[in-house]
Amino acid sequence: MKFPSLLAPVAAAALLATGATQAQQTYKIAYIDPLSGPFANVGELMLTHTQYAIEDINARGGVLGGTKMQLLQFDSKLSAQESQSALQAAIDQGARAIVTGGSGSSVVSALVQAVNRWNQRNPGRELLVLNHSSIDPELTGKACSFWHFQTDANTAMKMKAIANTIKKTPEVKKIYLLNQDYAHGKQWASYGRQLVGLARPDIQFVGETLHPIGKVKDFAPYLANIKQSGADSVITGNWGQDMTLLLKAAGDAGYDLHYYNHSAGSVPGTVLAMSQARLGQLTWVAEWHPGQADSPKVDALAKSYKAKTGKDFLAPRIEMTPRLLAAAINKAGSTDTTQVARALEDLGFDSVVGPVRMRAEDHQLLLPQVVNTIAPVDGKAVKVGWEGTNYGFRTDAIYSGNELAQGTDCKMVRPQP
Repeated sequence: MKFPSLLAPVAAAALLATGATQAQQTYKIAYIDPLSGPFANVGELMLTHTQYAIEDINARGGVLGGTKMQLLQFDSKLSAQESQSALQAAIDQGARAIVTGGSGSSVVSALVQAVNRWNQRNPGRELLVLNHSSIDPELTGKACSFWHFQTDANTAMKMKAIANTIKKTPEVKKIYLLNQDYAHGKQWASYGRQLVGLARPDIQFVGETLHPIGKVKDFAPYLANIKQSGADSVITGNWGQDMTLLLKAAGDAGYDLHYYNHSAGSVPGTVLAMSQARLGQLTWVAEWHPGQADSPKVDALAKSYKAKTGKDFLAPRIEMTPRLLAAAINKAGSTDTTQVARALEDLGFDSVVGPVRMRAEDHQLLLPQVVNTIAPVDGKAVKVGWEGTNYGFRTDAIYSGNELAQGTDCKMVRPQP
């Protein structure tokens, strides 16, 4: 005898229970960064670093003793509108955290604002934003958010490291400011003028230009202005295609300039462009650089990463970002977003670049910064070539996160316990 009217509800309930259990075993993270357009190579680099970390976390058992992390991928197209569309799609697919940073500070700021609104209107369904590369100090300053965490040193911290280096470089006498026309480009120019001017009051700033981001195909006219100004050095926040095209144009024109940048050397193609230009120097600052001495943990990670992905490892902070999230989930003992955010605050983490700490007052990660210059291999300061060239990286100075830490205008508004 069959009892379909009784068995069907029981079976359906069992299936629903099984589905709920499976859903609880996955913690979804949405990657929102450029995967098409002029900065697609940057987005792919960041994606691969993020994927590697998540796959390694899962291989080690996931979080909370068995919950696996799942990465959802979305193309920001370097657009605030596209990023917010991606955010809604991520929410619809059950994301609990957003990993972003390569779309630029203006786009990330818009994303954070959208998450703030969503979290306020949807208690119990909140999201986190983990930002690995958009370094506008406003994001951990006046525009700080309880739901946003910055895992790279911000613009002010990086420029302080560069200013300290320029202070010891007397041959730098005249500086031109050439930057992309968006929030971060303007910030890089502003902090350059302020902090380098403070470190070296004798330096002359002989010109300043902002150009459209990702749209300039030939930088020759900009370089002609730089040459006419008499500058020997350029403070530029350019990255990706805008950096490599600038270097190419300078090489073609025979201009021997010293560039000061925040992260250019960690982007594919920059070392190759320098080697082809054969003129100038590019000094940049990051938590690590390839070939850096006395960094066995990063060396081991880079070797493993290369073996698995077939690509060069370039950015410990990006690979570290999902690991910080995983550590916070385990510390909280929960995937509840508010509890995870509280666990991230003041979280100390033994990273491959040394101990780091997420400052609670503004959600700024304090991590070391290495000032280094792309230079020809000499067997001493530069022992290893990069990107198939005879150019690599020379360490100029290393600063701890605490040495570069600065005050903040953040007035953090936290949810009620």
